Amino acid sequence: MLKVRIFRAVDDPASCKLFAEGHANVLRDYGVTKVTSAKNDWFYNPYVYVVLVETEDGGEVVGGERIHLVGGGFPLPIEEAISIVEKRIYGLVASYADNKVTGELCGLWNAKSIAGRGVSILLTKLGVALAHILKMDSLFVLCAPYTVAMCESAGFEIETTIGNRGTFVYPKLDLVATALVVRDMKLGTANPVFRNEILSYIEKPVNSTTVIGEKGTTDVAYNLLLPELQKNNPA
Repeated sequence: MLKVRIFRAVDDPASCKLFAEGHANVLRDYGVTKVTSAKNDWFYNPYVYVVLVETEDGGEVVGGERIHLVGGGFPLPIEEAISIVEKRIYGLVASYADNKVTGELCGLWNAKSIAGRGVSILLTKLGVALAHILKMDSLFVLCAPYTVAMCESAGFEIETTIGNRGTFVYPKLDLVATALVVRDMKLGTANPVFRNEILSYIEKPVNSTTVIGEKGTTDVAYNLLLPELQKNNPA
């Protein structure tokens, strides 16, 4: 059994540190040392929400992701990442933020100990569900080629107005990333199976599920509510 919980970054610096250490270890395993979403200045950003995956006893952090909202003058990781080669990213994000709430799903990772067990797919779905719970109007993501299809299934669409029809060389010259965005929080473009699952997480933000991966099944108890909201939504 794994546990998933969320918190605002500034409210739990100790858990932020555990997240960052785990993420950095996974990136190093793949030879990546310079990724903007792996910088730790987000610890102090009140517009950042963290999704943390822990073992049942809470003794080990084995995965996670973050949502960065636009606000407070903090740039999104996607803006920092690709602005060197694509200045239009600033105007694009600003257009989505115009009288609306937008942000980015980033920093998704899982430890080797749970690789192949379906947790990354679950985190993608939970991230979109959390964006809905946070009353966001849109959600960006910058992902590797092998995760594009998964993100599209969750309702993301390739943002073809920037880069090479949405693709960029990042974070190393031999890696390509694609910018996508959920424009429709009703998830009309999502795969029906993914959409139904995401809606179920929104309807029951404190619950459990079983995920299936190529290396087996895993039971996951998730809580998508901030600690101060949990008393009104018991499991």
